[in-house]
Amino acid sequence: MAEFELFIGNKNYSTWSFRPWIAMRHKGIAFKETLVPFDFENGNPKFRDFSPSMKVPVLKHGDLTVWDSLAILEYVADCEPETGLWPADPRKRARARSISAEMHSGFPALRAECPMNMRRPAGQRSVSEAVKAEVARILQIWDECLEASGGPFLFGDFTIADAMYAPVVSRFDTYGLSDASVAARYSQTLRGLDAWQAWEADALKETWVVAVDEV
Repeated sequence: MAEFELFIGNKNYSTWSFRPWIAMRHKGIAFKETLVPFDFENGNPKFRDFSPSMKVPVLKHGDLTVWDSLAILEYVADCEPETGLWPADPRKRARARSISAEMHSGFPALRAECPMNMRRPAGQRSVSEAVKAEVARILQIWDECLEASGGPFLFGDFTIADAMYAPVVSRFDTYGLSDASVAARYSQTLRGLDAWQAWEADALKETWVVAVDEV
């Protein structure tokens, strides 16, 4: 079978790239990593060479191209069902898909005001009421899922849902968005992963600066 090749952007900033990368790395799914940085104000013209949407991430698998983080994760889950990227139980899987889709399409204020920036020194940031409402919704999701599953991940074992919320954990920590115990506990779980630490170590070494994300 052809090798997976995952095209990603800067590890310091690219939340969408982080999602499939951490899932595949944590689950031991072999792939070739190709990093193409956001060297330009509007992405990078070189994205055109491999990305139909001119965005990252993109997964190449033989002659197939898959773009968009959630579509990539769904495809990899289909190719590697034994890795348990979705919960086996249909009801749990439906809930995991629901909260993953909610993250995929929602929380615009959090994205705008608190971009992922792993190099930024941690410190509390003043945010809008819209961000506070979104933070409350995220905490509700985490609390309900962890209470139902018993943890340490949202559905017991690591799934796509955890990958979708991984960049949010980074934002919560960087900007001091919550002192809730569920946030601290879930952050400790994700940040303790070898995959997280490998990504973060690379992010901290990067020298590229994307001004719009340096809020």
